[in-house]
Amino acid sequence: MSDMTIATTEDLAPSHDTILFLDKITVSFDGFKALNELALSIDAGELRCIIGPNGAGKTTMMDVITGKTRPDKGKAFFDQTLNLRKMTEPEIAHAGIGRKFQKPTIFENHTVFENLELAMKTDKRVRRSLFSVVDSETRDRIAETLYTIHLAEQADRLAGLLSHGQKQWLEIGMLLMQDPKLLLLDEPVAGMTDDETARTAELFLSLEGKHSLVVVEHDMSFVDQLTQGKRKVTVLHEGSVLAEGDLATVQNDERVIEVYLGR
Repeated sequence: MSDMTIATTEDLAPSHDTILFLDKITVSFDGFKALNELALSIDAGELRCIIGPNGAGKTTMMDVITGKTRPDKGKAFFDQTLNLRKMTEPEIAHAGIGRKFQKPTIFENHTVFENLELAMKTDKRVRRSLFSVVDSETRDRIAETLYTIHLAEQADRLAGLLSHGQKQWLEIGMLLMQDPKLLLLDEPVAGMTDDETARTAELFLSLEGKHSLVVVEHDMSFVDQLTQGKRKVTVLHEGSVLAEGDLATVQNDERVIEVYLGR
């Protein structure tokens, strides 16, 4: 990372507890404002749900955070001192931001164990990968991750044979092997069974505190399971924050009902 990545004192996020700080982020595509002075602050170890109608700017927000899209203006800082606007996508990933897309991306012809091994922050050169031996520390770490993602009994199974929900958990496990500080999770329970959805909620709640999680979701039942009436929910609309608070508060907000939830 270049020296230009580091923020100056006056630009730092306002609280030592803040892991992600966005302020007045604006992104335009051919005159259309996908983000319109978006302001968002996520605390270290927080689990935050982001909801909103299609076209609200949720995906563009994640694109900005991961460096895929450059904002026209605004501030974007990670872990207090890192200026995301001046970092490349690989630099941002290496700094500790992991993103999970809706469709799982795994190595289907490798076992679950091998997928987690390949995901580690290690030397990925072909020769090193082919002839490396898994040491006991790595094996223990993989075993712990397998337990966390509910796949301990599937370690030797080919990833391509897993159910849809299990593939989603495996990809989350692959992100965890990279030891991210912040996880961005895009509609993680889409297509899951009710049981898989409930277990995914358990998984995310077990990660809270160890990692910061931003969950973009449309399934309000899942959001309810995650927030449990106390965690903050952010509602986006037309590229800005429309409402923020616990789930009951935003569900009863007339503006949210009008543009998203309906009556």
